[in-house]
Amino acid sequence: MTEEIVIAGFGGQGVLSLGKIMAYSGLMQGMEVSWMPSYGPEIRGGTANAMVILSDTPISSPILQDFSTAIILNQPSLDKFENRIKPGGTLIYETSTITRKPTRTDINIYPVDATKAATKSGATKVANMFLLGAYMKIHPFLKLEYVLEGIKHSVSERNWKYIPMNEKAIVAGMDLINQ
Repeated sequence: MTEEIVIAGFGGQGVLSLGKIMAYSGLMQGMEVSWMPSYGPEIRGGTANAMVILSDTPISSPILQDFSTAIILNQPSLDKFENRIKPGGTLIYETSTITRKPTRTDINIYPVDATKAATKSGATKVANMFLLGAYMKIHPFLKLEYVLEGIKHSVSERNWKYIPMNEKAIVAGMDLINQ
């Protein structure tokens, strides 16, 4: 099993954090892992993406041209990465920031209104965790206990008090997917 993922959106949407959490989670589950963040000089508000590879075999290269899964948080990222998803792959996208819906018919598409769900929960900064939960429901490679541990490795100890809020968002994100 090898999962090649791109997570893309604007800086400040938690793109890099989401990728880092996935990578740490995979490491703790004994997987081979690659995490490659990329962001523009503007950081917050500029474009950002992270490529994550989770595999049960050694990873030959962290550089990816095509992806088995794309988690997309804004329209420019959808425009850039939609055609780079492998046929039969998965597209999970944040509906509130997409003005043109995906057009591919050879991939599995999951619209998720993570921003609305996060706002409704009173925690607007965890929309990325709702998307992580959606991913975990669709592709149950990562186990929740390792994801929560991955959050601890990804944020400073002073922010560990927010882990229960993140856990609720992840579980609620799983519920946003109807399979």
